[in-house]
Amino acid sequence: MMARDHELKKDLAATLETRKELGPEYEAELVDAFLEKVDRKLEAAIDRRVRRQAAETQMAVARGDRPRTGGPGTGSFGERFGFAVASLVLAVPLSAIAVVNAHLPGLLVSWAGIVGVNAVNAAGVFPWQRGRQKRDDGASGWE
Repeated sequence: MMARDHELKKDLAATLETRKELGPEYEAELVDAFLEKVDRKLEAAIDRRVRRQAAETQMAVARGDRPRTGGPGTGSFGERFGFAVASLVLAVPLSAIAVVNAHLPGLLVSWAGIVGVNAVNAAGVFPWQRGRQKRDDGASGWE
């Protein structure tokens, strides 16, 4: 990393020195050339990172592990978001029923349940979330 930073600093110094020699009329071309170098170096770094992550994923699959998608046992962001949205949509009629039948205590109890269900989902302790996790002994976890 330090070598690449040193190269960029050297390239920038050369570009600035060339600008001094050629004058401001070539400034746009010099800046474009320097930015192309930075862009190539950035793309190379991104390519290396993507290849490394792909190799790590392939190694994990080869070992029999599941690739990591999110937090431990919580599913993807879309699944968590969908669950939260569904629980909030269902919270509206539940709140109305609770208020009509039990007033404020009913509302508090219904919202405690809604918060509890979402907390349990976020913790990843529902049976369908445990089934996704690979157990140490190789079983599926659906027992």
